[in-house]
Order: sequence, then structure tokens, then C-alpha cells
Amino acid sequence: MIRRRLQAVRHVGFEDLGSFEANFRDAGYDVDYLDVASRDLIAVDLLEADLLVVLGGPIGVNDQEAYPVVTQELDLLKVRLGADRPTMGICLGAQLMAAALGSRVYPGPSREIGWSILDLPAGRDPNPLRALEGVPVLHWHADTFDLPDDCARLASTAICRNQAFSRGPNILGLQFHPELAAARFEHWLLGHASELATAGISPVALRQETQLYGKRLEIASAALLRDWLTLIEH
Repeated sequence: MIRRRLQAVRHVGFEDLGSFEANFRDAGYDVDYLDVASRDLIAVDLLEADLLVVLGGPIGVNDQEAYPVVTQELDLLKVRLGADRPTMGICLGAQLMAAALGSRVYPGPSREIGWSILDLPAGRDPNPLRALEGVPVLHWHADTFDLPDDCARLASTAICRNQAFSRGPNILGLQFHPELAAARFEHWLLGHASELATAGISPVALRQETQLYGKRLEIASAALLRDWLTLIEH
């Protein structure tokens, strides 16, 4: 098997590749994390990796003044997406990709935290998200974005119209969290305790929902990943 290099841009330690990591390794990718809190992105060549995955985090695309790393990520993503290099974005990562492609990122109609089923458009083929049809997925975001030009909408929810998008086979943005590893969800609850308290959302209810749906999501997400990786043009 040909080994390829995957670079994962990580903003906080517990929002990593989760259940995706083992699946990526099984598919022939060596995983390298790039922690933005400890690495200077100005010196990073994001074109070099065979696959780039930009992960989630508690900051936003519009926090560039407070967190200059956001500007650095946008600049690097503009180059990588402009070259059509294989790229996946999850939650904040998808928002950064949308912004790099020229779309507006802004607060959604309401905060979306919890588990719900995606609405997948009929007739969208191929759609690597088909493996998630009827499967509750984890949502954890306040911002949303407009669909970038020349991109296809792959999924929606009642709160967030643009839950996923693609541009050709190589570019995939996912607003929700398919990568969640259920066994590590307590890290999310502790790491985002302040946000949950502010929003009046019960960690007890989220924990119970994750116990119900987490393993099913992991199985479906493994199929999602396999389907998308077969489409990529390196």
C-alpha cells in the first residue's frame, strides 16, 4: 500500500481526528498534527501534505483581530484550495474553507448543539454523506456560512442550511462532527463547560444522547470516509 501524508490542523487538544484517525491510517495515511497554538503557520507549507484536515475549535472565522492565527489559516487555505489539493474541514475548519472560497461566515439563527439527523438532497450523486442517511450526528456550532460559489450543498438541518459542501472530488466541508469518538466525549463536555452553561444546555442530556447514538455514528462515519477517499484525485 502506498503511504500518504495527512496533516491535521488542530486548535484544541480534545478536538482531534477522533474516530477518523484509525480509519485514515488504515486507508494508508500517516497522520501529523499541526497544533496552531504552538506552531507558526507562516513557516508551514500546507500544499505539501497529500491530504489536509482542518479541525474544529472554540474560536470563529471573524475573530481575526483577537486570534491572528485565523488570518494565517485563511491565507494558507486560499492557496491550497486554489490548487485543488485534497482538503477536508470540520466545523470551524469548514467555516474557514468557506471563507477562503469567498463566502460570508456569520452567526446562525440559533446555536446548534446536540444530536439530529441530516437532510440529504435527493439526486446528489455521488454524495459521500449517503452513509449518514438516517443517522443522528453531533452538531456543535453557533456560526454558519453561505454556500461558496461552484460548490454543491450535501446536507442541511432545520437550523443550518449549509451543513456540508463539496467542490469536485477533492474539497469537502462538514459543519457537523462526524469524527466524534464516543468514548472521548467527556473531554468535549469538560472543555466546553463554560459554553454549555452560558447556553443553558445540559451536559447530562448530551452525555445520554452520545451514549445512544455515538457508536452508530462511528460506524457510519467510517463508511463516509471510505466513500470520500475513493473519490479523491491526488
